[in-house]
Amino acid sequence: MALLHILHYPDPRLRLISTPVVSVDDEIRQLLDDMLETMYAAPGIGLAAPQVNVTKRIIVVDTSPKGDDPRCLINPEIVSYDGVEVMEEGCLSVPGFHENVERAQQIKVRALGRDGEPFEMEVEGILAVCIQHETDHLDGKLFVDYLSEIKRNRIQKKMEKQRRFSM
Repeated sequence: MALLHILHYPDPRLRLISTPVVSVDDEIRQLLDDMLETMYAAPGIGLAAPQVNVTKRIIVVDTSPKGDDPRCLINPEIVSYDGVEVMEEGCLSVPGFHENVERAQQIKVRALGRDGEPFEMEVEGILAVCIQHETDHLDGKLFVDYLSEIKRNRIQKKMEKQRRFSM
């Protein structure tokens, strides 16, 4: 397994639209393992392939208190939404920033697992929010896009300043 480099906002590669995975093979399973290792090391509760510069429709999440319930979703598709919840979100691609975002409280998601088999699950609360957040990445969308233009610009300027000072 390997730790992968996480892209940081406003990197334009985070805005690319991901392509579906055609077949789940050993290369995809290795990517899943590397993404999980990277997510846990960050530390985070979710990671999408575009965040590690791979434009494939793959996400990994683990919202369990002990970090011992990893879930791999390949080609995830949210097929239903219910309720509204406002929750504070952060993002491994926007480190150090947390803002309230409104999302569906409960979702039904369809995906392929690491074995390539299709499955569906209904989830709510933080897991539902996390899956919505990560699937947004697959379409080039970040949680900052839900914020006001003023907040988004402030975050972008701070991220650019941090990048300049870290070079």
